[in-house]
Amino acid sequence: MKKVALTVAVLALGLAACNKQEAANNAANETAVENNAEADLNAATNDTTTNADVALNATDNSAAPAANAAANTTNAQ
Repeated sequence: MKKVALTVAVLALGLAACNKQEAANNAANETAVENNAEADLNAATNDTTTNADVALNATDNSAAPAANAAANTTNAQ
């Protein structure tokens, strides 16, 4: 009988420990969603900045030969 009572007590404690904490779970889920949204926004911002830098560098690189050619023409005269 003592064994049965002990088993019931252990099972009751186990169930009590598994009790859901809805508020804590909801807060954790909301925090995770916000963190993921922030990470997505940061990634998109970084991609946009990188693409703009690449485009500006390409423009600078293509303008330099034209400027050099113009300078060479002026110097040749």
